[in-house]
Amino acid sequence: MTHAGQSLAEAVAAKDHDAVRALLATDVDFRALTPGRPWEASTPDEVLEILFGRWFDDQDEIVALLAVDTGDPVEDTERVAYRLALRTPDGDFTAEQQAYFRTADGRITHLRMLCSGFRPSAPRAGAHPVEATP
Repeated sequence: MTHAGQSLAEAVAAKDHDAVRALLATDVDFRALTPGRPWEASTPDEVLEILFGRWFDDQDEIVALLAVDTGDPVEDTERVAYRLALRTPDGDFTAEQQAYFRTADGRITHLRMLCSGFRPSAPRAGAHPVEATP
């Protein structure tokens, strides 16, 4: 069975709204921190608006999922860290996100995320593209 954190990283990297929505409980408790501000949401649609309307908008291409690390849970709380290669109108960037989450009935009910922000990077040789979703 795939780890929910791995699935979340892959869904975010593919900008797959439906896959992210399917991972989240209808009453998800979401809090996040980026370099510029804190974020809160309580529904999958609100989380999607933050992820793909604010953090990774239409002009931001996620070129590759560079790394995913799922560690041992902290009691009832799981974690995932993932790194993304990005291309925006302003150039190439790398971003890393750490997430701590709890699940019930196979869906994420509690999600805390921390983002490094988009950090300038050199073009990456050998980066593996993520399949785009329509």
